[in-house]
Amino acid sequence: MTNTVVRYEPRGAAAELFRARDPELCIVGAAGTGKSLACLYRMHLIAIQNPQFRGLIVRKTAVSLTSTTLVTFKKKVVAEAVAAGVVRWYGGSQQEAAGYYYENGAVINVGGMDKPEKIMSSEYDLVFADEATELTVDDWEAIGTRLRNGGLSWQQQMAAANPGHPTHWLKLRADEGKLRMLTSVHRDNPRFVNADGTLTSDGVAYMAKLDALTGVRRLRLREGKWAAAEGLIYEEWDPTTHLVDKSVIQPGWTRWLVIDFGFTNPFCAQWWAEDGDGRLYLYREIYKTKTLVEDHARHILSIVAPGGKWIEPKPRAVICDHDAEDRATLERHLGMSTSAASKTVKDGIQATQARLRPAGDGRPRLFICQDALVERDAALVEAKRPTCTVEEITGYIWDAQPGKQPKEAPVKADDHGMDTMRYMVAERDLGGRPSMRWLT
Repeated sequence: MTNTVVRYEPRGAAAELFRARDPELCIVGAAGTGKSLACLYRMHLIAIQNPQFRGLIVRKTAVSLTSTTLVTFKKKVVAEAVAAGVVRWYGGSQQEAAGYYYENGAVINVGGMDKPEKIMSSEYDLVFADEATELTVDDWEAIGTRLRNGGLSWQQQMAAANPGHPTHWLKLRADEGKLRMLTSVHRDNPRFVNADGTLTSDGVAYMAKLDALTGVRRLRLREGKWAAAEGLIYEEWDPTTHLVDKSVIQPGWTRWLVIDFGFTNPFCAQWWAEDGDGRLYLYREIYKTKTLVEDHARHILSIVAPGGKWIEPKPRAVICDHDAEDRATLERHLGMSTSAASKTVKDGIQATQARLRPAGDGRPRLFICQDALVERDAALVEAKRPTCTVEEITGYIWDAQPGKQPKEAPVKADDHGMDTMRYMVAERDLGGRPSMRWLT
């Protein structure tokens, strides 16, 4: 193989990661400690040194992998090797998964567990699962069955994660001794912390963003703690139950489009499908800042009616937040009428809680598809704010300030997906549709 220089300084947990040979290994810590970068460099270095190596980089969904992890891998890890012709990108085919192919014969495939057919048909030596708290234990154990390539003298499942709920299966697996957990801290990341412990200029700016976080997001992303939110509203939420694959959506199901307007705060558009038993499935979502309503309308039509021809059932109704100007703009550019959402907060929350609980057949009546998000908002990612409805749920809490009645109103922050979801449930369960406006 052509001589290749790799410049990387592993520290602390990252350095230990490079030495570890445990069958299951996870590096966990606050945001910005360099967890994912360490795993990606390790994967790259092993590929350079081992011609028979086959690796896999995976996330829960292919969309999230492409927009986050692979951007880091491409720009920060393999850029020089690609420029030198040592590594080339292959986009995949019907028979073969996409991935990075090395001059010496090593391969690193990439993919999401929402589309596992190609990546799970191969055998690997080392798998890196980024943001592993998104995975289910079934995903993790299924990945483990593919570690049998034999290109290394050892095989390993390697993961990186920000801490989540203290009863998350990943932490419980570590507590049971089935998985080794390394704790990463900010001084492990040379980009943000100098060798003497002082912050770099990038570190000063980044830590200011983390210091501005509150509640459970601060505990997890700033302090690196496995923590549950105090006063969580949707205690019934269980990602292993309520997150489903988009393939469950059937062509004949009733559709709904529900919108919460925003510009500085996110604009949230949710597409819902309703099955024959009245269960609701959030199967597509736009969650984006700094975009005009008319541009959102054009984006919506480009998805559902490219070239002016609808490729899925039209929504039975377009349910909106009450802003009159934004509604009028949306109607004009969509060419569709809208109805104002029912905004009774407490009743809507109670109705949503009821849908999240198991019904008489043991199944809940509300689900969210794993790959619902159309595109991740880079500004929200950078600000460490939620980028979709799912990411809001575990931080959606009751306002417990002095003088407030307990469990009367939620904290009004990072709740745009929560509001939109509540509008949908209220439409179906609270009865009555207010202020319908028709285009003429």
